[in-house]
Amino acid sequence: MNLADSTSALQTSLRALGRVAVAFSGGVDSTLLLRVAADTLGPSNVLAVIGDSPSLPRREKSEAEDLAAGMGVELVVVQTGEMDNPHYAANPKNRCYYCKQTLMAEVRKQAKARGITAVIDGQNADDLGDWRPGSQAARECGVRSPLQEAGLTKADIRLLSESLGLPTARKPAMACLASRLPYGTPVTAAALQQIETAEQSLQDAGFAIVRVRHHGTVARIEIAPDDFPRLIDPATRLRITSAVKAAGFTFVALDLDGYRTGSLNSP
Repeated sequence: MNLADSTSALQTSLRALGRVAVAFSGGVDSTLLLRVAADTLGPSNVLAVIGDSPSLPRREKSEAEDLAAGMGVELVVVQTGEMDNPHYAANPKNRCYYCKQTLMAEVRKQAKARGITAVIDGQNADDLGDWRPGSQAARECGVRSPLQEAGLTKADIRLLSESLGLPTARKPAMACLASRLPYGTPVTAAALQQIETAEQSLQDAGFAIVRVRHHGTVARIEIAPDDFPRLIDPATRLRITSAVKAAGFTFVALDLDGYRTGSLNSP
C-alpha cells in the first residue's frame, strides 16, 4: 500500500468511527492522528486527552496544549496517578503496561462522559516489530490504532506531518521520564524531577536529542555523537556539568555510544 492509499485508509477508518477520543501526547504520531481526525471529522467530533504525572516533562505538556488549541480541539488533562500503583512504581520490565492501563481507563472515562465510544491512539506500523507492554494494555481496553491499521510507518507519518505543516514533523522521539531509570529501580517523583531538570539544561543549551539516564548518583548523558564536540567544549562542558549536578547528581558521564533507544534494555 502506497502513502496515498494509507492516508485514504486512515480517513475512511476515522469516518467509520464518527466521534473519537485521542490518547494524545504531543508527539509525532498522536499529533498527526489528532490533526487528520480533526480535518476528517471536524474538531467538534474529536477529543484529545493527555495524561499528566511526574513522568511527563512540563515542556511536553505545554507543547501538547498549544498543538490541540491550534487545531481547535478540546483538550482534557487528566491526572493519571500511575505512581500510586505499586506494580508501576517497582519499575518492572512491563512497567509501561501498568501506565497505559491507567491512562486508557482515564481516556475512556472522559470519552464516555461526552458520549464518545471510540478511543484511539497513535501507535504506528513500526511498533508491531517492537516489544511494547503498553500495547497489550491498550488492546485490553478496546483502544484502536488507526495509523497502525492503515499501515503507516514512522517515516510515512513524518512525511505527512511535513506536508501538513505540523511542527512535530521532525520532532525527536520522546519517551516518558521513567524510561531513564533502569528496570528494578523504583520510580519516584524525586528521581523524575532530577531527570527532567538535567535534560532541560541540555535542551536549553541547544541539544535536541537528549537522554539523561539515572544511575543513582551518576547521570549518564546520551546525545547524538555529532554533538560530542560541542558538549566537550570547555565552557559548555562546565555549564552542563554544573547544571546536572545542581539537579541532584554527584557524577556526570557522557555515554560514548551516543543516544539510542532502549539503551537500558542492554545487558
